[in-house]
Amino acid sequence: MIRKILAAALAASLSLAGAYTAAAQDSGKVGIVVKIGGIPWFNAMEAGIKERGEKLGVDAFMVGPTSADPALQVRAIEDLIAQNVKVIGVVPNDAKVLEPVLTKAKEKGIIVITHESPSQKGADWDFELASATGFGEAHAKLLAEKMGGKGEYAVFVGSLTVPLHNAWADAAIEYIKKNHSDEMTLVGDRYGVAEDADKSRSTALDLISAHPNLKGFLAFGSQGPIGAGRAIEERRKTGEIFVLGPFSPGQGQKLIKADAISGGFMWNPKQAGEVFVTLADKLMKGEEIKDGDEIEGLGVIHPDFENRNIIVDQLVPINKETVADLAAMGL
Repeated sequence: MIRKILAAALAASLSLAGAYTAAAQDSGKVGIVVKIGGIPWFNAMEAGIKERGEKLGVDAFMVGPTSADPALQVRAIEDLIAQNVKVIGVVPNDAKVLEPVLTKAKEKGIIVITHESPSQKGADWDFELASATGFGEAHAKLLAEKMGGKGEYAVFVGSLTVPLHNAWADAAIEYIKKNHSDEMTLVGDRYGVAEDADKSRSTALDLISAHPNLKGFLAFGSQGPIGAGRAIEERRKTGEIFVLGPFSPGQGQKLIKADAISGGFMWNPKQAGEVFVTLADKLMKGEEIKDGDEIEGLGVIHPDFENRNIIVDQLVPINKETVADLAAMGL
């Protein structure tokens, strides 16, 4: 009889433990879809996602498509919806293409958080570690300084449908128009190649050949400065043509030390990964986002409740003095 009682108690205990584990996993499943997998920027973001998830006890993971194709992001999000995750995070390649699938996720009760896509339709919240205006103007000002306020320049973005990259480009171009309208001239409009180092390189080579007075590249997208920097090296134009933009310090430190990349600004993608999980955990617990909240990774926030944006300015300069330390952090 005692053995039967003990066996029953053990079975009940195991059943309860299994139910608790399943509930814990179900309550904390967070899938984050980035633009493209396997590049340093998003490798760093994945490290932040994993570390923060472990710290908070949240089952958080990253999905990295094989190319920067919006259709692949749609497919990944559909898969996460089928898995019945509690939170979907996205760094969109095309804000409009994702609207229907993000709306579908919300209709199924899934919390949606985006990054690098302010005012994203279908999202509960978008967060940014740099304001669009501040980020664009910082790069434009530095480019003007490098170019001596004179000459032609070109602008790369990740794609023509990435809202944040284009907002940075808009702010940068407007700054140059206001401050150097007579002496700095934009070549073309902008080129959607900056999430692909090879395309950025080949486009830069073509532009250098076609425009003898070209003196600068503003490349908004982590692979844009890398590709343009390689083109500068190939054409032996270091010190003559200046490449600026956000990039992974670990990937680009040789280029910046060789003056093929002249500098730029970034935010910490690992920190962005951590923020994804921090916000997901907060929202899963039913906690509200309030003005004046202090959130780890963001600091004190002042949300735009109408457009569902949380934007802070935490720019990190990338130059010869900072690049080695940033690379040593795994960025």
